[in-house]
Amino acid sequence: MKRLKDVVDEARREGRAVGHFNVATLDMLRGVAQAAAGLNLPVIIGVSEGERAAMGVRQIAALIKSLREETGQEIYLNADHTTSLDSAKAAVDAGFDAVLADGSALALDDNVAYTRQVVAYSKSKNPDILVEGEMGLIGRGSQVLSEVPAEVAAAELTTPEAASEFVTATGVDLLAPAVGNLHGVLVNRPNPNLDIERVKAISAAVNLPLVLHGGSGTSDEDVAAAIKAGCAIVHVSTELRLAWRDAVKLAFADNPDEAAPYKLLKPALQAVEKVTAAKLKLFNK
Repeated sequence: MKRLKDVVDEARREGRAVGHFNVATLDMLRGVAQAAAGLNLPVIIGVSEGERAAMGVRQIAALIKSLREETGQEIYLNADHTTSLDSAKAAVDAGFDAVLADGSALALDDNVAYTRQVVAYSKSKNPDILVEGEMGLIGRGSQVLSEVPAEVAAAELTTPEAASEFVTATGVDLLAPAVGNLHGVLVNRPNPNLDIERVKAISAAVNLPLVLHGGSGTSDEDVAAAIKAGCAIVHVSTELRLAWRDAVKLAFADNPDEAAPYKLLKPALQAVEKVTAAKLKLFNK
């Protein structure tokens, strides 16, 4: 199987993006994996610190390994939004393919120091592991929002100069900048437009694959433009969670006498698979 670095670099050269989808249950994982397999596309499974606590760090790593061995699928595992060195070490030691060292809530100097620690430990254990750094405030969690949070609206976007300095100081392989993107989705309207010219400028300044967070809720046109501008990985979480939640609610309402979890959760798996397939097609136009 190809290294994740090679998969991401190839996508970047070809103006495509690798889809990154967060999962918190086995049925979500299977839905994402089946969608990617059906399209014969590589995929990254993301698990945040909360999702790792729910599924188990070594357990999710074992599930990914078993899928690779059983299907030969190019499926990779990322420790998403990792905010402590101990948490990063646990993921690296479990065999994750990538780690997001998320120091975006810290002062810049502290973010640099923390990210450098994660890079040093990760590369000492596995030179092929990818470490992502994050700059700027784009919100937290997967929520349905009535408006852009005030702290996000007031936050400064990442500049090409700051991005270049950060990459040089930390040695990261991937960079997630703040370019107008937002975690979560807004009610009844698309998320704010991305600053595509800023994406282009940052991509040129750092000469690394960029990662677009907040892929849920962002218009297809903006996502496609961001990919062409240098975003080689796109994260999707909230839309998957909403699809899963709504399918589960409907399954319970339609089947009040059913008690078998695998029957009640089948529509949720199918809903996750449908959303994932649509996103992967968009990312690989």
